[in-house]
Amino acid sequence: MALKKELPPGLWMRCLSEECGKTIFKEKVEANFYVCPECGYHFRLTAYQRVQYLLDEGSFEELYKDLEPQDPLKFHGLKSYSEKIKASQEKTQIKDACVIGNGKIEKNPVVFAVTDPNFIMGSMGVVVGEKLALAAEKASELKLPLIICSGSGGGARMEEGALSLMQMAKTCAALSKYSEEGGFYIGILTDSTMGGAMASFASVGDIIIAEPKALLGFTGPRVIQQTIRKTLPPGFQTSEFLLEHGMIDMIIQRKLLRQTLTSLLTYWKAGKHQGLSTSRLSRS
Repeated sequence: MALKKELPPGLWMRCLSEECGKTIFKEKVEANFYVCPECGYHFRLTAYQRVQYLLDEGSFEELYKDLEPQDPLKFHGLKSYSEKIKASQEKTQIKDACVIGNGKIEKNPVVFAVTDPNFIMGSMGVVVGEKLALAAEKASELKLPLIICSGSGGGARMEEGALSLMQMAKTCAALSKYSEEGGFYIGILTDSTMGGAMASFASVGDIIIAEPKALLGFTGPRVIQQTIRKTLPPGFQTSEFLLEHGMIDMIIQRKLLRQTLTSLLTYWKAGKHQGLSTSRLSRS
């Protein structure tokens, strides 16, 4: 009797889309920028995968990488906050959810920041807020465009209490100052960007781009529906819904995002040379 051959582990993965759920060849997904070839579902990426896909190879110089969160409240739930931090650091090999640095996109220099959804859901605490503010200050200092890619599904980090909530005002203040000094900020929203992140730095870009079918909003649709006891419109709080209602500027597939950013940076440089303002705040 012939023995059944077992497949080597790690060859296959399942699409996480509720509409799809198909088992797909992992190499095919990786070659497609971690997008399901069957339905177009965009898998979540790590911070360094975003750097790899968007920036020129070898151009990224990471800044302030040793900043790490503290536990000011000595918070303790099912496990302590300190334990959650340590577990996330071991899992992601970064000190907190935000990675920032200088880099280039098709030789266009930029300051780039990204939140990693694998580090406590990419939530924003003191270190994330500080690094985003520092990114805005660095972009202003170098007179460069700023790009922030958000996957902050956890919003503000409750384990740091009011110190975490303060980062909403802090990041917006830093970005407002950057705008007043002539800066150009492109925000990229990915699945999922929620809570305090969406209510602050993620929604104030001069140009706001989202990946397809990303969950974007303040409170999740399930919680809203349970609270108001009404059925929400189809696709509520998706990228497509927000685009239709004028809250974002465009939806771009991941494989086209680098090309789109290159075009926007080229337009910005041309407008800058002609003395035109690209700031959303200046236009309002």
